[in-house]
Amino acid sequence: MKIDTTLHSLPIYEALASNVRLQVINLLARQDMNIKELAQATGLSSAIMTMHVKKLEKAGIVQATMIPSKGGIKKVCSLVAEAITIDFPRKCDSSSGRTYHQTVVSVGHYTDFEIEPTCGLATTEKVIGEFDEPRCFLDAQRFNAKIVWFGRGFIEYKVPNYLLKDEMPEELEISMEISSVAPFVSQSWPSDIAFHLNGVEVGIWTSPGDIGGKRGNFTPNWWSDEVNQHGLLKVIKINESGTSIDGNQISNVSINDLKTREKQWNFRISVKEDSPRAGGVTLFGSGFGNYNQDLVFKLYYQQSEVPAAKAIDEAADRTAACN
Repeated sequence: MKIDTTLHSLPIYEALASNVRLQVINLLARQDMNIKELAQATGLSSAIMTMHVKKLEKAGIVQATMIPSKGGIKKVCSLVAEAITIDFPRKCDSSSGRTYHQTVVSVGHYTDFEIEPTCGLATTEKVIGEFDEPRCFLDAQRFNAKIVWFGRGFIEYKVPNYLLKDEMPEELEISMEISSVAPFVSQSWPSDIAFHLNGVEVGIWTSPGDIGGKRGNFTPNWWSDEVNQHGLLKVIKINESGTSIDGNQISNVSINDLKTREKQWNFRISVKEDSPRAGGVTLFGSGFGNYNQDLVFKLYYQQSEVPAAKAIDEAADRTAACN
């Protein structure tokens, strides 16, 4: 389901703005239930539950079907929405006047991985599974992870591309908080971390170490002082001149070398097996580290000019359609 910030999407926001309706969604994620069962599970009357279900139906999140039963007819509710994407209005960089599409991807929303210990992941409340067990990266709670780390291998994210046909890409900016990963912490623990976009290696950055000694500004209180606390904010920029990190060019790969017209991109972060400095990767998301952000993708673009004749024809067609 894709929504935006117009009034057209308001019923969906209203449907989600309720503890009871969120509880109903979680119940229906496990199994279909009728109104009476939902009412009993939430401690409400069937009449009140019917009102909540109608809001979820109006939003297209839940579907209610009348089916015959021994006592007559009952309304069975099913969860039909799998995911919701919010399409925000196009942004303009106030410092440069450039327009861009922005997408934020949680560090736990990876779509593929192949890793070796040391490794692990955690939400802002607890560690997911066990330390140094790659199978825990398949745990259902992984989508809530806000810190992810591994020794060698890769982790990959799929990123939606909202570029329109009449928009010409100028520069892709990717920012993240990142560091090496060492046993406990080590300020001097270099790691060659490679970045790939759509199968193309755009460059390698060498992390200086696994930073500790001072707690991260946003790191949860329960997180041990003896492990990594925060990383460094790195900004990758890919434009016609090549690829740079924090203004330092790391490769000649330009935005023209990438498949920026694809509907989705594959972004991979890896530590190669044969790397001379294989010191691992730690990704800090919101709620951890010093910057309280996840992976942020900004695609700057220019609006392509429509030829005058074509613009006149299109205007005439619109006028004719209105008449």
